[in-house]
Amino acid sequence: MGTVTIGVSIAVPEPHGSQLQQLRAGFGDAAAHGIPTHVTLLPPTEIDASALPAVEAHLTEVAAAGRPFPMRLSGTGTFRPLSPVVFVRVVAGAEACTMLQEQVRDPAGPVARELAFPYHPHVTVAHGIDEAAMDRAFEELTDYEAEWPCTGFGLYEQGADGVWRKLREYPFGGSVVPPQAGCVEHGSVPMR
Repeated sequence: MGTVTIGVSIAVPEPHGSQLQQLRAGFGDAAAHGIPTHVTLLPPTEIDASALPAVEAHLTEVAAAGRPFPMRLSGTGTFRPLSPVVFVRVVAGAEACTMLQEQVRDPAGPVARELAFPYHPHVTVAHGIDEAAMDRAFEELTDYEAEWPCTGFGLYEQGADGVWRKLREYPFGGSVVPPQAGCVEHGSVPMR
């Protein structure tokens, strides 16, 4: 049956998703149009295609136990010089993203894996481009703001053409999004 490369992420909704994708392309990131704007929960992971039903069942369970939460993006950050990435910061919802990604990668589950770097929820806006363009991305989005209620996540597969396509959406089991006031996180997320 072969292997497939999958990822699990929270999509950044419209109009924010397309706006950030266009900006990423404008900074010169050639991969921008093949990667929907997102917050990663499971980075690209190669699995046997035959394991996909088990992965889907696992993600269904994770989502069923989840509850919607407020997401807010604000300002920029970078992983340079360790990794050539400029990103928009997740300032509300980071703790929930951290817990979700731990559940997705549960050691007893079908996609248990170690990460190359400590988990840090973010939205990439420039990756692997020249330093001047990275600096421009960092500066131009320093005042960027967006917020929305996160109500689930998606399973994606990377095609042979390098493009990521959604296989399935996983809505959370609960339906009430807690209010934003009083629950803004200030970047103090475990496992940074």
